[in-house]
Amino acid sequence: MIFGWDSIRREVLRRIGQREWPPGMLIPTEQDLATEFGVARATVNRALRELALAGVLERKRRAGTRVALLPVRKATLDIPVIRQEVEARGHAHSFRLLTHEAREAPVPVTSRLGLPEGALLLWIETLHLADGQPFAFETRWLNPAILPDPGPDFTQISVNEWLVAHVSYTLGDISFCAARASAREAKVLGVTLGEALFITERSTWAGPAPITLVRLAHGPGYRMQALV
Repeated sequence: MIFGWDSIRREVLRRIGQREWPPGMLIPTEQDLATEFGVARATVNRALRELALAGVLERKRRAGTRVALLPVRKATLDIPVIRQEVEARGHAHSFRLLTHEAREAPVPVTSRLGLPEGALLLWIETLHLADGQPFAFETRWLNPAILPDPGPDFTQISVNEWLVAHVSYTLGDISFCAARASAREAKVLGVTLGEALFITERSTWAGPAPITLVRLAHGPGYRMQALV
């Protein structure tokens, strides 16, 4: 497995979350971690620096790095059910399952999820609609190991709603950005190629096992609201 700084960050978070590294513990040095993960020390440094900025770690020169005893309060965001979000806006929700197939995930995906190169995941594309108009284009890589046998029928219930109802996550990360619509996104959402979209990317794990990596693309005019 090839480790990048973000996958090292997530592994450190996993060890902290599962109390392998309890609050106040002095964690291994950057050089020790670099040797363990087979990366340059600078890669480890970036991962630890990000966690220190988030208040998870405390770093002091010549004193090492410790798990914070009193981590700063961090923002939390419940994973929304898109159907409920649409209905709360006063619209009727529907969805179309566009793609559902097993694929060999690309290296950036397996690296982010901590999976071996060449891992087979489910590639799922879903278009969510509000009053029959495109609302969100959901594309996700899903770990098939978390599904029951037989698996759910994602033509009857969206993968988003099924996961929220049936799979609990212990770790996750989320990011928001603006991005220009790709050719696929423009076609599905009915927008102009290169038009600005509101993008949400989220990855979740159940303990050490990855659940999913999802990208939600909303067209112009979308507004996200969250309670803090």
